[in-house]
Amino acid sequence: MSVTATAPGIQETLKTLGIEAINRGASTGGHWFNTRGPQIDSISPVDGQLIASVHAATEAEYEAIIMKAQEAFKVWRTIPAPKRGEVVRQLAEKIREYKQPLGELVSFEMGKSLQEGLGEVQEMIDICDFAVGLSRQLYGLTMHSERPSHRMYEQYHPIGIVGIISAFNFPVAVWNWNTALAWVCGDVCVWKPSEKTPLTAIACQKIAQEVFAANDVPEGVSCLLIGDAEIGKLMSNDVRVPLVSATGSTRMGKAVSQAVGARLGKSLLELGGNNAIIIAPSADLKMVVPGAVFGAVGTAGQRCTSTRRLIIHEEVYDKVRDAIVKAYGQLKIGNPLDQNNHVGPLIDKDAVTAYENALKQVVAEGGKVIVEGGVLSGEGYESGCYVKPAIAEAENHFQIVQHETFAPVMYLMKYSGGVENAIALQNGVPQGLSSAIMTNNLREAEAFLAATGSDCGIANVNIGTSGAEIGGAFGGEKETGGGRESGSDAWKVYMRRQTNTINYSDSLPLAQGIKFDL
Repeated sequence: MSVTATAPGIQETLKTLGIEAINRGASTGGHWFNTRGPQIDSISPVDGQLIASVHAATEAEYEAIIMKAQEAFKVWRTIPAPKRGEVVRQLAEKIREYKQPLGELVSFEMGKSLQEGLGEVQEMIDICDFAVGLSRQLYGLTMHSERPSHRMYEQYHPIGIVGIISAFNFPVAVWNWNTALAWVCGDVCVWKPSEKTPLTAIACQKIAQEVFAANDVPEGVSCLLIGDAEIGKLMSNDVRVPLVSATGSTRMGKAVSQAVGARLGKSLLELGGNNAIIIAPSADLKMVVPGAVFGAVGTAGQRCTSTRRLIIHEEVYDKVRDAIVKAYGQLKIGNPLDQNNHVGPLIDKDAVTAYENALKQVVAEGGKVIVEGGVLSGEGYESGCYVKPAIAEAENHFQIVQHETFAPVMYLMKYSGGVENAIALQNGVPQGLSSAIMTNNLREAEAFLAATGSDCGIANVNIGTSGAEIGGAFGGEKETGGGRESGSDAWKVYMRRQTNTINYSDSLPLAQGIKFDL
């Protein structure tokens, strides 16, 4: 039986990554289960062809994997953190070896451009490098005690099993954002990837397995469960999984949060974004155009940080609008493996339907489409997933503008008066992930970054909303979920905090001077 993917060179890519025609959908890192669940077909949005299939995991395999992860945690947590970091360092080296084929598979299975696919794999390498340094810095604080001859300090311990639920749009990076930190912290990980991108998950598991086996890492430190939402429900309701990190829609995040919260577990949520760039009168057009255009059309508008709204001052509205419209006329849409193209396909036809409905609704609510959209057909567009990036003039209060459409649709709106009016529009949506302002006015920039400014987890000045650096904590507020991943002190969510007091005297003073005559 052969893999049926038809894109030139992709069969060699699959062979390099160990992807077969029919794959098994559950692994403990040392053992692949002969899964008997429903068959999941990975259909490339690039050409509409079957790449390969996966038999999903069942509840029985879920139970077996959780038990193996529990056993592995007992051993993994006792290994010194710098030694755990050394394993992650080797993982980064192995990912470097596989960067090209893994990036190609990300591009082909998900539909983002090859450069974006390679960039996502580079994020994996970067977070591993960050985690290696972190493995020697899992620090706590020392506090002065109010009692004589006492010392107080805090330390962090591994939390246990970290459940990871990831989305299709970043099929490898988000997994590694969580795992690299969790592993150096001493945790073990159980991953449920999107059923839309199962093959990249299998590739990642095999790469990690190769490194872990060479280092005698206990089986169960890295586990994989491919399946539908039922696997996520099992994980969310399982008291043996103290932390669930979930990336995806707000609807999904609310369900996870409710289930995990009901058992007093911890959840790390990275959900929807409805991100805006404010264009002030002093903005440099040479920075506005690339920032806005890439933010809106990169990954075909399927990033949680994609630019959805441009809030433009009335003094420069016409000039900015015309420049953006002109730039859209230069976009090339097509096979994302061809580096001459700027925009690839949407993930599937359901996404195409959502895109078409958004354009209909914005007109129905009184908006005006100024860069026409549409679904592309004909040679090179056989999958039916290629669409034209569209722009509409709209009002912030429109229902469709308040909603996140995971597609290349951007809304333009005017503001007048001071920057505080633009900030009110920027904040006037349920989501709160990423935001930006384009200005050369220091007061405007500082107002945007102040406590009364952007209410998002990410606020940028003179760069766009899309993407983020590994060194900073990534996440947002409101319906974005409040979680933080990646850099800064995001590692703390993967650990439990413990306060310690040591009495090195020969007496035991009690609080508030209480005494017992014993």
